Amino acid sequence: MSRIGKKPIEIPNGVKVNLQDSVITVEGPKGKLSMNLHPDMKVYVEGNTIKVERPSDEPFHRAMHGTTAALIRNMIKGVSEGFTVVLEVFGLGYRAAVKGGNLELNLGFSHPVVFPIPPDVKIEVKENKIYVSGADKQRVGQVAAQIRAFRKPDPYKGKGIRYEGEILRLKPGKAAGKGKK
Repeated sequence: MSRIGKKPIEIPNGVKVNLQDSVITVEGPKGKLSMNLHPDMKVYVEGNTIKVERPSDEPFHRAMHGTTAALIRNMIKGVSEGFTVVLEVFGLGYRAAVKGGNLELNLGFSHPVVFPIPPDVKIEVKENKIYVSGADKQRVGQVAAQIRAFRKPDPYKGKGIRYEGEILRLKPGKAAGKGKK
């Protein structure tokens, strides 16, 4: 048995789970998410728990067992608590601001980068930190990665957009005047 898949998934108060055919829908205070289940996986809602079972011990079924359970856990956590990714903007003159429905980034280019904020994600900026939050873990991570891709951290000076807590190893610059006589 998959260690992740065999654990029953608790449904917290205020979260509704609806299972119809091969579609699971989870609704809570932070939003509503739905997912198509793999036809081989059997999902049961019993009281305030969800159980996921697999038909055989084949490697594919074992992998899908744990994956399905993890995705359902993430859906429940997303609609009850939500997910947040924090990005830090480093660099002299580098700024971020939310203007209207857009995220405006000044990243050392000749023009500001304008990123339209998707409707299912909330973006806030405080002290050159960009907070990307929402109910869908995959969507929040994808939007954060798109924002980071506008200016990845420079390996020499460290300027750019990086995840909070990301450790960046800076490369040494040129060694000036060595070897010339």
